Amino acid sequence: MQTREVNFDGLVGPTHNYAGLSPGNLLSARNALDVAHPRAAARQGLAKMRKVAELGLVQGVIPPQSRPDLGTLRRLGFTGTDEALLADVARTDPALLSACCSASGMWTANAATISPSADTDSGRVEITPANLSTLFHRAIEAPGTTRLLRGIFPDERFFSVHDPLVASAAFSDEGAANHTRFARGHEHPGVEFFVYGRDGLKVAGGDHDATGSSIRFQGRQTREASEAVARRHGLDPARVVYGRQTQEAIDAGVFHNDVIAVGNENVLLYHENAYCDTDRILGELRARLSECPGSEAFLPLCVQNQELSLEDASACYLFNSQLLSLPGRPGSMMLLVPSDCLEHKKASRVLERIVREDNPIESVEYVDVRQSMRNGGGPACLRLRVALTDDELAAVHPGVLLDEAAFTRLESWVDRNYREDLAPADLADPALPGEVRVAMSELSELLGLALGQEEIV
Repeated sequence: MQTREVNFDGLVGPTHNYAGLSPGNLLSARNALDVAHPRAAARQGLAKMRKVAELGLVQGVIPPQSRPDLGTLRRLGFTGTDEALLADVARTDPALLSACCSASGMWTANAATISPSADTDSGRVEITPANLSTLFHRAIEAPGTTRLLRGIFPDERFFSVHDPLVASAAFSDEGAANHTRFARGHEHPGVEFFVYGRDGLKVAGGDHDATGSSIRFQGRQTREASEAVARRHGLDPARVVYGRQTQEAIDAGVFHNDVIAVGNENVLLYHENAYCDTDRILGELRARLSECPGSEAFLPLCVQNQELSLEDASACYLFNSQLLSLPGRPGSMMLLVPSDCLEHKKASRVLERIVREDNPIESVEYVDVRQSMRNGGGPACLRLRVALTDDELAAVHPGVLLDEAAFTRLESWVDRNYREDLAPADLADPALPGEVRVAMSELSELLGLALGQEEIV
C-alpha cells in the first residue's frame, strides 16, 4: 500500500492584518500596524498550494477560524449586540480587539504535531493539536483547531485526534513547527525529531539562560511538551531524538525550529548555530536512522554562519521552506522557498551552493507569500505535513482535498468575500463580523465541512 505526503495549508482568513502580536517574531514586529491586503494574502496562499499540487503531491486545505472572535470577547465580559460589543472593545481595549481579530490560524505548522501510523504503537495516525499557550491570540485557536482536525480526520479507525496538552507555561506546545520526521520513505518507520526552546518546569532564574547570558526572548516550545506528545503518540523511545535551540538563535528571531532548519526523508538542512550540542543531536539522528529498515544514511547539510547569519536567516526565511520529495523520482528533492530569498544576495548564494553540491536537493522554486512573510510566516509556516496510506487518505474528509476545480472555486470565494485592504482601524468596523459570517457560511458549503457556530459567530 502506498504512503504519500499530503500538505494541508492554512487558508488565510478575511481579517488578515498586521498587529505585531508575536514577541520574538521580528518580521511581525517590524510590520506592525501597516495596512494589510487580505485578498492578496489568500490568493498568494492558494497559488502556493496550486504549485505543490502541480508537482504531483496531494494538497489539502484547512479553513480559517472566524474572526473577530466574538465568543471569546463575550466570555471575557463584553456584552451587547455584535456592533455594540465591537465598539466597546475598540474603545476600552484595542489590543484585545487586535488579538481577537488575528488570522494567525493560517500558519498550520502550528496547528498540531502529527505522527504517521508507521511510527505509532496504535497503528493509527496520532494527532495532538497545539495548545499555543504562550500567546493569547494563538491560544484561543486551540479549541477551534481541534474541532477542525476532528472534522478533517473523522474516522477513528485510522486517526486519533487528541485534546491539546494542558494549557500552561510548563507544557507550551507550538506544534509541527518544532517537529521533523526522518525515514527512508513515508511508508517506513522513522525517527521523530522534537526541538524545544526551554525547560518548562525549571525554577525561573530571571532573564538569563543556563550560562548566565541575558535573554532577549523566551523559547516557546518546552521540553516537557515535546516529551508528552511523544508519549501520547506511542512512539518508540529508540526512534525519538530531542534537541534544544540555542538562546542565540531565539534572540535573533528564531521562535520556532522551522525558521532555522528543514528536513525530509534522510536530509536535514540547518544553520550551524541552530542547536545546543549539535554533534550529539546529529550523532543520535544518524545512529537511530541507520537502525530503521532500509534507510539511507542520514545527511545533514549545514549552512555556516559566515555564509548566512542568524539575523539574515530570520530576515529572509531561507529555512522556512518546503523540502519536497519529487513524485516518480526517488531520491530527488526540491526546495520551495520564499521569493524574498531571491532578492537576498547571501541567501541566493547559499541556495546556489546547495543545488550545485552532491545531495538530493536538485532544484529551488520560489513562491511569493509576501503578505504572510510580512507577518512572520513563510511557506513552511503555512502548511501541515501529513503522511497517509491510501486507506487513510480515503478516510480524510474529501472536501478539503484540492483539485483544479476546487482551486477555482476557492479563488472566486476569496474575490467575493475578502477586502483588498485592511488597516488596524478597520478591525472596529461594525460591518466586519457580518462580512466574515457570510464568507464562512459560504466556505462551509464549499468544503462540505461544518465549521461550528463558535467559528462563525
